Amino acid sequence: MELLGVLVLVLGSSIMANGAISEVSWREINNINRQGPYIGIVVPNAYELNPLLHSPTFVPHNKFPYFDFAGRHFRIGELEKKRVIVVMTGLSMLNAGLSTELLLTLFDVEGVIHYGIAGNANPEFQIGDVTVPQFWAHTGLWNWQRFGDGPEDELALEVRGDYSRRFGYLKFENYNNHTTKDSKLVRNILNNVWYQEEEIFPVNGIPEVRQHVFWVPVDKTYLEIARKLKNVKLGDCVNTTCLPRRPIVVIVERGVSANVFIDNGAYRDVLHSKFDATPIDMESAAVALVCFQQRKPFIAIRALSDLAGGGSSLSNEAAAFVPLASQNALDVLIKFISLLNS
Repeated sequence: MELLGVLVLVLGSSIMANGAISEVSWREINNINRQGPYIGIVVPNAYELNPLLHSPTFVPHNKFPYFDFAGRHFRIGELEKKRVIVVMTGLSMLNAGLSTELLLTLFDVEGVIHYGIAGNANPEFQIGDVTVPQFWAHTGLWNWQRFGDGPEDELALEVRGDYSRRFGYLKFENYNNHTTKDSKLVRNILNNVWYQEEEIFPVNGIPEVRQHVFWVPVDKTYLEIARKLKNVKLGDCVNTTCLPRRPIVVIVERGVSANVFIDNGAYRDVLHSKFDATPIDMESAAVALVCFQQRKPFIAIRALSDLAGGGSSLSNEAAAFVPLASQNALDVLIKFISLLNS
């Protein structure tokens, strides 16, 4: 009994020394990392992940096919003979950020590729096109003005460094659709929204000393590889329904993300006109921000599944074209991975 008590004490101390991760888990993580480094592949949802799992180019590891931790299922294997760890995040900026942070904290990851589908804010492109933005921004961090305040009232906040008018704002009065009986415009009490930069704390910075960023750039080397993807042949039909032209892979200027599903044409136009955004989604900027803070190479590949908010007879077919867009995103991902080896 005395020996058993000593063993329990030692084991308990060992686990406590490693925080919430058990000794067994640490050994498994170390075994996985000894065979790294890996490319981290971050994917939002099951309908985007399943085509990868069913692809013959993805081969699970024979000893460590997965590692479960904190509600996440990390799949370990090879894609196009490149060692990869794949994690599905689930919906939203929070889930995407947490999953990416865990991926980079637990494993030996040399870079991150994020892929999936997205809404489209740019009417120049169509369903099925695969976009690779050069910059990502989180457009869900707002300074929402009180009614009656004007831009000049933001000065005090700007002096403190908490808020900024550097980036575009949304003026709700531009979208009033009714007036009083005497035709006088009724002021919209929602006033204005100013988009704000993120506070970040880089891994090589001073702890608790904040920096700010709005447009997060993708990795320059990854972007040059992405420029070689223009000739990837993409799908253009779902059953007997085909797109007006064969989809293309295109490098675009910007993409934006927020915890908002945008099915509104007016707000789509705001994002496109103010930010030159093409793909709009709920995860990519979170992945970009975590990688930016951790100083890890990052790029996102997003296939367009619909024109957000509608606008044509084709653009409301998001549900029908999700499988096609998901497959197109995967096809571009696989080609990108193959070019990493060349």
